[in-house]
Amino acid sequence: MEIRNIAIIAHVDHGKTTLLDGILRQTGAVTAKEDTDRIMDSNDLEKEKGITIKAKNTAVVYKGTRINVVDTPGHADFGGEVERVLSTADSCLLLVDAFDGPMPQTRFVLGKSLQLGHKPILVINKIDRPGARPEAVVDMAFDLFSDLGATDEQLDFPIVYASAKQGWAVHRLSESPGTNLDPLLDTVLSHVPPVQADNEAPLQFQVTSLDYNDYVGRIAVGKIYAGKMALGMNVIQLAAKKTDTSAPADTTLFRITKLYNFEGLKRNEVNTAEAGDIIAIAGLPDVFIGDTICEPGKPAPRPAIEVEEPTVSMYFMVNNSPFAGKEGKFVTTRNIRERLDRELETNVAMRLEETEDKDRFKVLGRGELHLSVLIETMRREGFEIQVSRPEVILKSNEQGQKLEPYEYLVMDIPDQFTGQIISELNRRKGELQLMDAHPSGMTRVEFVIPTRGIIGFRGYFISETRGEGVMSSRFLRFDVYKGDIPGRKNGALISMDSGESTAYALWKIQERGELVIGPNTAVYPGMIIGIHSRENDLEVNPVKEKKLSNVRSSGADEAIRLIPPRKFSLEQNIEFLDDDELLEVTPQSLRLRKKYLDANMRKRNK
Repeated sequence: MEIRNIAIIAHVDHGKTTLLDGILRQTGAVTAKEDTDRIMDSNDLEKEKGITIKAKNTAVVYKGTRINVVDTPGHADFGGEVERVLSTADSCLLLVDAFDGPMPQTRFVLGKSLQLGHKPILVINKIDRPGARPEAVVDMAFDLFSDLGATDEQLDFPIVYASAKQGWAVHRLSESPGTNLDPLLDTVLSHVPPVQADNEAPLQFQVTSLDYNDYVGRIAVGKIYAGKMALGMNVIQLAAKKTDTSAPADTTLFRITKLYNFEGLKRNEVNTAEAGDIIAIAGLPDVFIGDTICEPGKPAPRPAIEVEEPTVSMYFMVNNSPFAGKEGKFVTTRNIRERLDRELETNVAMRLEETEDKDRFKVLGRGELHLSVLIETMRREGFEIQVSRPEVILKSNEQGQKLEPYEYLVMDIPDQFTGQIISELNRRKGELQLMDAHPSGMTRVEFVIPTRGIIGFRGYFISETRGEGVMSSRFLRFDVYKGDIPGRKNGALISMDSGESTAYALWKIQERGELVIGPNTAVYPGMIIGIHSRENDLEVNPVKEKKLSNVRSSGADEAIRLIPPRKFSLEQNIEFLDDDELLEVTPQSLRLRKKYLDANMRKRNK
């Protein structure tokens, strides 16, 4: 059977997972029982956030050809996933929204694909969407290919127009809406070259993903670049970091105990696999991403998988608040260290650095979202931790200049809010690159801005645009440090006592700012209970009770009217943090607090 290997590339919310759902349904790769919305988003976090976090493999059979499909994340924070799985594909489907056009994450992943020599297929999705402008979007995509240095062959890309939600595709806009995705699948067969690999050569298999099964242990997913693999075969493992193929560790023999290929959502056990196929194997207990699996006596290591360096760091600490240990199962330094080490095995874009304090770990990642997904995952697993404000990673050039990461920020903003958003970004050291008004009443605004300027901006952006604005960014480069950037405009309302908050106390406090807790909430001294209306921090007593008296006046029983508290998500809590604050994360609660709970210590350390 002929094999085609393709990856799907798209910006967040452009319909990539929906299109893949349609392909799986049409080819019969999923059963009625497995059929749900966003079939490939198997992770709870992916379903809740509506984004792909982990790269996944699937395969369909169409007209006697096996098509291996790699589902890539659309967000640049998960670029580490993209960089290691794109090499297994021979081409890609570039999916672009017919209204939005190419967005920053599209640019990031497409650039990686073009560097690998892929000849993409352009899929203009959502052409049935009101305000769709497919012809203009095709021109924008062509300009994007040119900007990324595409060759003449890569610029001669085929175009398919589709509605992933309705499950049809056509070759030309003039055609009436189709009934299925055959035009897209036919284009894959005609445009993507069949896998040309040597089955007689010595085995060469590189690991790009890891999974785990309680019965068979660690499972390595990757591509066979040469040779054949069979169940029960003896192999050797070449560590990704080793270049000396004669090292003694390479002579250790392992036996392939399980061999799988992919079909829909299932892994099928097979006895043999040939060059060019994407498969999964078990039997290597200490295999890692990037390792090459070869035949004994015939080492042929693949080049190491290159992943861009992290740009943002956070401190993960043992929870030492007064409420520590009440809600979580895993609370010790050893628990946290083991969990972070386990994350590093599969998350190749993440780094871990030791600190002088044994209860504190410095975790480096590609962005706030990259780190917040790890925090949320640990929280759901039963961990209790404290995390600090995200900080950018600084470097120095040969001239001794301090360098910091910059991002390319793209926003679609309702026209009436454009002025204040641009003003805020100028305050954060951003430089306006493009401003383009659209007849729909939205303005496309593009900025180059230090990563420091984006930290804490998303919450402000959503609030100021009344939730109508859309923003996304991607890492651009390291450049000269821009100097101080003003931080949060508002101070915090800090509890000065412990106990349960009362409606009476909060009623008095809400005049001073916006609350983030409601009545009957357990608080402790140094815990942040709200946002002050002014720049300075203010200590308040949220547990104060109304004094009872025998004497009643006309105003003694005033009605208490509380404004509903502002509930922050994990990402919003992280954005809110200032340098002297921490976020306490437990399976049940998210609490903002000051680093120093004692008021005198805070004054001393200012």
